[in-house]
Amino acid sequence: MLKLFVTGGAGFIGSAFIRLALAARPDCQVINFDALTYAGNPDNLTGLDAERHCFVHGDIANRDQVLAALPDDTDALINFAAESHVDRSIVSADEFLRTNVLGTQVLLDVARARGIRRFVHISTDEVMGSLPEDENAFFTEASPFAPNSPYAASKAAAEHLVRAAHHTHGLDTITTRCGNNYGPRQFPEKLIPLFIANALADEPVPVYGDGRNVRDWIYVDDHCRAILLALEKGESGATYNIGARNERRNLEVVESLLRALDKPASLIRYVKDRPGHDRRYAIDPTKIEMELGWQPQETWESGLKKTIQWYADNPEWIARARSGAYREYYARQYGVEVSAR
Repeated sequence: MLKLFVTGGAGFIGSAFIRLALAARPDCQVINFDALTYAGNPDNLTGLDAERHCFVHGDIANRDQVLAALPDDTDALINFAAESHVDRSIVSADEFLRTNVLGTQVLLDVARARGIRRFVHISTDEVMGSLPEDENAFFTEASPFAPNSPYAASKAAAEHLVRAAHHTHGLDTITTRCGNNYGPRQFPEKLIPLFIANALADEPVPVYGDGRNVRDWIYVDDHCRAILLALEKGESGATYNIGARNERRNLEVVESLLRALDKPASLIRYVKDRPGHDRRYAIDPTKIEMELGWQPQETWESGLKKTIQWYADNPEWIARARSGAYREYYARQYGVEVSAR
């Protein structure tokens, strides 16, 4: 029996990983440890096998809670738990430091105390800063750290702690870095679900600056397949960059979505750019392709089609996710109101 302890498993990528792991490994059992902050959604866990999935409400920065929930016979701890929205980190970095830095150290300490066999830390390409607009420039595993937002800085600090735990204490660690994910169940403050939800409601679609910032997009299930491979076959102490070789300008993304939804370009609303907005991210995934044999299964077109269809089929999920505090945050951030439709 493969026993996994997944932190942040009620979030977008964490819940997708749990679904994938349970489907791919019939011998897998998962303890899902999540604080259920604004982006942790119990709706993301519907339909999971109750005999193999156990949810525990808890905070990764609370050592006693983690100790109480983490069994000694756990095969691997996979850390998805994070504050992850750059815009929110610019407003206030406190929660990002507590969760992403202190929380990671607590997990590392408890993993050592419990004798956990492998620790997998989910990071981001943003720790490496911004690339020039040069098609020959890519992030590799050896790229230097140059975080440009409080969020990215907190994730860079977490990576340093994971590295230190491996080199100082001999903890078996794996770190993965990925670009922008998209797919079902993503909280609608992120670009693609925000654009889809607004367009479906015929509301303005806010685009930062000139819309020419470049991001490397990957369908969430492809990302999760790579994480599962790294967990099972990755070299101890290694870092793996995960990317689908799919660079898109933000304006290109919104135009693709509006065409797919048969919505007019007049919905695009350019808004003031955020401070320190990185211009370009692009990942070289050669290492994980060559060492672990990973390849994405979805194209941009097929992944986008699946994503749009899921949001179109789940208006109740969107309405619940866009209620309450999210609506207040959205109005502050973009200067316009959002409906709960």
